[in-house]
Amino acid sequence: MGTTCSLYGMDADLAAGERWVRLMDDRLTRFSPDSELSRLNAQAGRWFSVSAELESVLMAALEAHRMSSGLVNAAVLPSMVAIGYSRSLAEGHAVATLDGARPLTPLPEVLEVRPGQARAALGSGLDLGGIAKGWMADRLCEVLGPDCVVNLGGDLRVRGRWPVGVGDATLMLRDQGAATSSTRKRRWGDVHHLIDPRTGLPAQSGLDEVSVVAATAFEAEVVAKTALLLGPALAPVYCASHAMAWWLG
Repeated sequence: MGTTCSLYGMDADLAAGERWVRLMDDRLTRFSPDSELSRLNAQAGRWFSVSAELESVLMAALEAHRMSSGLVNAAVLPSMVAIGYSRSLAEGHAVATLDGARPLTPLPEVLEVRPGQARAALGSGLDLGGIAKGWMADRLCEVLGPDCVVNLGGDLRVRGRWPVGVGDATLMLRDQGAATSSTRKRRWGDVHHLIDPRTGLPAQSGLDEVSVVAATAFEAEVVAKTALLLGPALAPVYCASHAMAWWLG
């Protein structure tokens, strides 16, 4: 997943949890041409048979687009390539060609999902990114047991009651999710990985980082990213309507 993952639990099979995270990463990554997501992207324009897991994440991506009024758009792969983020940053970034970036087409116009199948439009490309992390954290936390924490690169879900660092504070979460969206990491020079779909370019909203607490990790991921893209003037109002707690930086 190109990030640090942590699992904690009482009487939980953490080894099995780690195996599941690695399996889902292999299936949902865009950095391997053999992943299920990459094969879907390669078949753009045609219906492609998908697993139940990928189908569920794609439906989550469409829901994230709806929840964020289009600001969280998984059809971001062309912009990722344009900024040079075409491979894992552990391998080094490619050359940025920002003149090739364009505003993103709304996700429902480029992604169709039906039972067992999905189709991406020609010329499009999907990067499930934080949506997949939030989805995975929620699914794994439900099977690990009633007292556990799943933290997948900052997308976090708690079952039971656990202290968790959120922004510059430590909060006691109970059966909740949390997430942080940031432009401070995964950046090289003046370029970073968080794309504003309105421009197709790295976001310049006036916020560098947003952390939120919500009912699930998926919801927290969507709210945090939306708030960061909205910027300091609108983010507090949005968070007040969609988050249980938040921190803006």
